[in-house]
Amino acid sequence: MKQSRLDDQHQQLGAIFEDTAGWSMPTHYGDPAAEYAAVRGAVGLSDLSHRGKIRVTGDDRIKWLQSIISNDILPLQPGQGRYSSFLTHKGKMLGYFRVYVSADAVWVEDVGEVGDATFQALRKFLLYGTKAKMENCGESWGLLLVSGPKSAEAVAAAFGIEVRALQLLHTLPATIDGQQALILRTEETGEQDFEVLLPADAVPAAWNQLMTSGAPFGIKPVGTQARELLRIEAGLPKAGPDLNEEIVPPEANLEGKAFSLSKGCYPGQEVVARMDTYGNVRRHLVGLIIQDKAVPPAGSKLFSGDREVGWVSSAVFSPQRNAVLAFGFPLRDFSSPDTTLTVEVAGTRHSAAVHALPFQKHS
Repeated sequence: MKQSRLDDQHQQLGAIFEDTAGWSMPTHYGDPAAEYAAVRGAVGLSDLSHRGKIRVTGDDRIKWLQSIISNDILPLQPGQGRYSSFLTHKGKMLGYFRVYVSADAVWVEDVGEVGDATFQALRKFLLYGTKAKMENCGESWGLLLVSGPKSAEAVAAAFGIEVRALQLLHTLPATIDGQQALILRTEETGEQDFEVLLPADAVPAAWNQLMTSGAPFGIKPVGTQARELLRIEAGLPKAGPDLNEEIVPPEANLEGKAFSLSKGCYPGQEVVARMDTYGNVRRHLVGLIIQDKAVPPAGSKLFSGDREVGWVSSAVFSPQRNAVLAFGFPLRDFSSPDTTLTVEVAGTRHSAAVHALPFQKHS
């Protein structure tokens, strides 16, 4: 199993580890509720070094990506980014990521823990003679997430960079521990989120700087357990459990976010355009509130009466609500808020009410 460059720091902080996309990553540091509270009220620091990261260079880098991904990146200037997906010819989602344009490269960052899947999928479309080169930076570059209402102050204190005015999906260049890095304004928790993308060798120094400089602001390390609750509360689907080959982007409410209907041809474009033209989206991503503590595993079936109408893709127990919050994909006729369904967990059906996303609105 792969280890982050921060493995020693995580162990010193008392981390409990789990397998995340083939990496040993912290699930929590002893008190997930305190980690959640830090992000909601102050600032939390997460290690996302396991997250898929691809650097595309070469004269054809924009032209090549534009021809195969679902969103229009031609208008982007250096320092700007956009969500996109990568589809099969049937319109199903093979990948979901953020694309950031810089002066000499394009960065692709997975939204979700899918290992090398995006790199392998895109590589098949890199034809001989195309002046573009893909570099798999999954292990050679690290990624830190700084989240919460005081995240901008923590970043400024650690690196001397003012990021408060940075717009969503925009980037700023930085020098950290003598290495060239990027600060990204992103969305992972529903709070103010910044990511620090930097060479793996510089990750320990950057983490230590953030922990030290962020101490006056109440910074805490945050693991996957708290981050998952924050993500689901914020209504943010991710590649893997929620967005995969079972799903076409309109079913996940990604209109205007991750695909374009006007950019021209790309794999799966005709399917997506037909759905828009005829309004025949079969199912919709919805929130579900389950008034029991039984957390349904991904793929658990949803029912209306005795009729199977969909499935659960992600779920987590919320101590604040004393209920389970989940994402589900019911058929369109069963996706309106307050619709009552049941979800089957270990042979027992539990009541589930459809809830509009996000569950919780924040800054």
